[in-house]
Amino acid sequence: MDQLTVKDLHKQYEGKPLLCGVSFAVNTGETLCLLGASGSGKSTILRIIAGIETPESGNMIWNGQEMNNVPVYQRNFGLMFQDYALFPHLNVEENVAFGLRMQKIPTNQVKERVCAALDRVNMTGFGMRRVTDLSGGEQQRIALARALAPQPRLLMLDEPLAALDRGTRLELQEELRSVLHAAGIPVIYVTHDQEEAIVVSDRLALLNEGRIVQCTATESVFAAPRNRWVAAFLGMTNFLRGTVVTESPFTVSTDCGVFEATPPMDLQTPSVGSQVTLLIKPTGSSEGANSHCITGRVVVSAFLGDHYRLRLEVCTGIQLEFSSPRGAQISEMLSIPLSPQDVICLED
Repeated sequence: MDQLTVKDLHKQYEGKPLLCGVSFAVNTGETLCLLGASGSGKSTILRIIAGIETPESGNMIWNGQEMNNVPVYQRNFGLMFQDYALFPHLNVEENVAFGLRMQKIPTNQVKERVCAALDRVNMTGFGMRRVTDLSGGEQQRIALARALAPQPRLLMLDEPLAALDRGTRLELQEELRSVLHAAGIPVIYVTHDQEEAIVVSDRLALLNEGRIVQCTATESVFAAPRNRWVAAFLGMTNFLRGTVVTESPFTVSTDCGVFEATPPMDLQTPSVGSQVTLLIKPTGSSEGANSHCITGRVVVSAFLGDHYRLRLEVCTGIQLEFSSPRGAQISEMLSIPLSPQDVICLED
């Protein structure tokens, strides 16, 4: 199994730390999504792995071989840029063939690989078209075909859907996931769009202040965000401060009630009397009678197309938001069922 391991990358930008010990690994057939705010260093990580930039310290290891001093052209890592970087004076076939000709691949093989790459991205028959005549989504597919044609052993994509309108992005997300899985190689996918990351990735690596703060399966990140920053970045904002009252079951007393909660992941359970932060997940529980409830007065009920956003005042000065399939009347008293899995104790 092929694997890229990134160890303790450090990089400065204009004299200030940008990457402060970034470490992660990605394996064959897996799409790892680097998710973080704009300017957090995601694209720099890709450029360092590709060999375009050099870190102050840290290692890139491919199947046990250190890659730091390996020239770009010998790494055989593919990188697809955000702006696609297609050549306007070349047609589609010539754009896809560009990297192959640079590698001096025999002409008959070039033709075969170009056809295979275009077929993989559902662009068969577009070879003679001018790239300037293509839509944004079609250009994105051609850029991906060009990245796949040289058969890279690792593929990196830097915000590949950022330049597209929302409708086209949504259309291409599922298609892109299928194409990347079919390639059967390790993939590192950079985005700042949470929805896109959820659809495309197998694992998420969340980057904040130059460090990976959580790297695990996509479902696990949403089920159990590690700390307050991760939860807030993923759009979860229901936080309560409280005091641990029992360790088993793990319960926390807050101004808005006592909650049975899930302890912080990978850490010792906080002791009785400890001050902690709870995340109340915005979806609530489907367990009904088997769950505890949080009750509040409805102050906002907004229809968002496929669900309602409800904001409840649950105690003096504290409001929490929940998603619901049904709306509610303003000032109505409403109870939201919560299981321990809906109440997460976060790392400080």
